[in-house]
Amino acid sequence: MKVLINIPCFNEEKTLSLVLKELPKKIKGVSSIEVQIVDDGCTDKTIQIAKKFGARVVRHKKNLGLGIAFKTGIDAALEAGADIFVNTDADNQYPSKYIPDLVKPILEGKADMVIGNRVPWKVKHFSPVKRFLQYFGNMLTRYIAGSDVPDTVSGFRAYSKEAMLRLNVTTQFSYVLDTIVQASKKGLVIVSVPISTNAPTRKSRLFKNMFQHMKKSASNILRCYAVYEPFKTFMILSLVFFVPALILLIRYFFYYFQGIGSGHVQSLIISGILFFLGGLMFSLGVLADLIGINRKLIEEQLYLKKKEIYGR
Repeated sequence: MKVLINIPCFNEEKTLSLVLKELPKKIKGVSSIEVQIVDDGCTDKTIQIAKKFGARVVRHKKNLGLGIAFKTGIDAALEAGADIFVNTDADNQYPSKYIPDLVKPILEGKADMVIGNRVPWKVKHFSPVKRFLQYFGNMLTRYIAGSDVPDTVSGFRAYSKEAMLRLNVTTQFSYVLDTIVQASKKGLVIVSVPISTNAPTRKSRLFKNMFQHMKKSASNILRCYAVYEPFKTFMILSLVFFVPALILLIRYFFYYFQGIGSGHVQSLIISGILFFLGGLMFSLGVLADLIGINRKLIEEQLYLKKKEIYGR
């Protein structure tokens, strides 16, 4: 049983050695542990430090973003014959002592994905606003994904080989929400294990401020929902137009039967436009649902192909 510990890096020379020093050398039930660094366009001494600790390095010629770096890590882990893929951050946020806890449910055959639960709405060094947003964002993601994952944005995770073969990262910003939604929709078992966190060593590089993070996260969540629930998405949009259209139509007929409908023709015109837009959203929903079925068939073929190449 081989475990590959993956660390995406973008100029992490100040903290990477702290992470590498603490990585476990042995895990019960694991015969081999390999450390992999994904160089996402580093221009400092990150790679020299990684090589000093004996880590294998996968390189990007330029910075492509965390989502792409994670996908690269998964692909390289499959090529290296990994049975379990553990992802952690290079900023030393996640204590490496919890890696055996992440791996254990997979070794026991109880999970396909294991997520370290920081209980982010209780983390002391988070501001009250960030705690609230973490709580609200987690609640929204759980609803969309149909899962009970308490810490949906935690990047401290372990994946089984089945999960590595099944999941297809489709976002550049961050993989954390995308993979949870995918795993839930594809029937993979997700469990969480409690962890604590180290004190922050630097500000996040995924976003410049809280508002940018909210914007990117919200768009990512909505995108995931539209991809995996296309019919529901467009039905909601169609109702946004159908409901006011019906209200305006009822309003027009109310005045029409009182003999003063000529003064309210504008309600009839606007109602007609809204009914047209609602019908358009409904038609797009049907088309999107058919495209979604085609996407599932393509993903199944991709899974079988990857299984053929990496499953042995």
